[in-house]
Parts: sequence; C-alpha cells; structure tokens
Amino acid sequence: MIAAMELGGTKTVVAIGERDGSLGEEHRYPTTTPEETFETAIAWFRERGTPEAMGIAAFGPVQINPKAEDWGDMLATPKPNWSGFSITSALREAFPEMEITLETDVNAACLAEARIGAAEGLDNVAYITIGTGIGAGVLCDGRLLHGALHPEFGHVLLPRKSDDDFKGVCPFHGDCLEGMACGPAIEKRWQKSGDELPPDHPGWDTEAWYLAHGIQALLAIAPPERVVIGGGVSQAEGLHEKTEKLLVEMANGYFPALKNLPYVVPPKLGQEAGIRGALMLTGL
Repeated sequence: MIAAMELGGTKTVVAIGERDGSLGEEHRYPTTTPEETFETAIAWFRERGTPEAMGIAAFGPVQINPKAEDWGDMLATPKPNWSGFSITSALREAFPEMEITLETDVNAACLAEARIGAAEGLDNVAYITIGTGIGAGVLCDGRLLHGALHPEFGHVLLPRKSDDDFKGVCPFHGDCLEGMACGPAIEKRWQKSGDELPPDHPGWDTEAWYLAHGIQALLAIAPPERVVIGGGVSQAEGLHEKTEKLLVEMANGYFPALKNLPYVVPPKLGQEAGIRGALMLTGL
C-alpha cells in the first residue's frame, strides 16, 4: 500500500496509489488544527490497510532535512497552532514501520509536472504556486533543490513597481514577492479577490510585473528550462502570457531558456500535481 498526503494551508489531500504518481483513491478535507487534520488522515488510511510507504507534500516552512534533529517539524509559520508540530512523529506513532519521505508541497508538484505534466521530460523546472502565499519548487539537473532549508521564493525582495505605494501583507517582510502578489495582497490592494477582477483590470499588470521580476531572479540563480505557475490566483485569464511577455522584455535576450516559448505555462495536472508528486516521492 503506497500512500500520500498533501498538507496544504487550507486543504489536505490523502490518497493511495502507485510510486509513478498513478492515483487510486483520494480524499480532500479542510486543514484545521494539527491534531484534527492528522486524526482524519490516519483514520482514512487505517480503513484501507497499513501503508508500506508514504510521501508527504507539506506547506512550509518545514524541516525537510532527514539528518536534522527537528526533521518533520513545522517551523515559524503564520498559520495558528502549527509552528513546532511534528508531522513525522504523528505518523510514526500511527504507523511505526512505514517509510516516510517528506518534501514541500511545491517541490512535490514540481516533480509531478516535470515527469508527467506541463514540463514532461525536462530536468530543470520551477513550479510556482500563488494562493494564500507564494512558493516555488525547483528541479535542478533532475534533483529537487534543497539547501539549509528549502527554497522560499515567495520571500525574495524585489524592486518596487514605480507607481506602486502598496505596503504589502507579509507579516515578516512586508513588500517581498509574497507580500505584494499573493491572493490576500490582491484582495487588500483592490478590495476584491482575484476571481472577482476582470481580465482587463490593471491589477493583473501589477501581478505580472512582480511575478516576472521574481522569475528573472530564478533564471539568474537556478535557470529552469520552463516555469509552471499554478495555484488559485494563476487561473486568471491571460496571466501566464502577460507574465511571459514582461519577462522576455526585461531579459532583453540574455537568458537562452527564453528562446524556447512558451516558457511560463499553467500546470497540466491542475489540482492533482501535489498529491501525484507526493506518491512519486516514495520512489525517489
């Protein structure tokens, strides 16, 4: 029995399937307190048997280094009650013999999109999600990018758009990329959620401006061959094309990867990228 869990800030997905990302059965439910969220997950798995292995795709920041003493712990997060909660301890208590592979939700989604999705066959891919926050998973030379922690793309500090005096919503940095362009930033800036803004609203020019600058930073550091942008905000009509157009103009012919268009694309796997990637983690 191969199991997977996608632990998101607003929803959690549990599933059983295959190591190649094939889904068998899944269940989606709201993410509430850590105790309630994991109680539901463990009960669902137990009804189906005892997992041999589980891939977990978790929202961050989370300690994903298996050599660290606090491996599996949620770190400083604005989500109430989650800081310090141990994902791995909760699961090991329920399934002591189970093999656990832990990754960020965006890294898992990146893996799935690179293997069977919008960037299939490429070894250098970035997956950006825009919703309650902004995060990115990066596949570099066929390996998911880690480091002292994991990529925190949403917290890069970018030049401010010249006509923009919005202060940003990030509780840590104010006007970082996440603070200026996540879903709550759009709502606070325009007093409407992203799905209420028409395609020709000037808010989308601002959104594309910050995303294009963020992607150029990625191009300069860990050059992806393709960038996949997912998450609720990304479903706005024309956002991928608008971002790509600005990115190409800004790059001014410097980055070879931008010669292979389309470069900024929507996910092929939609809402299943994270959970399929979590299943794939068990095969790494």
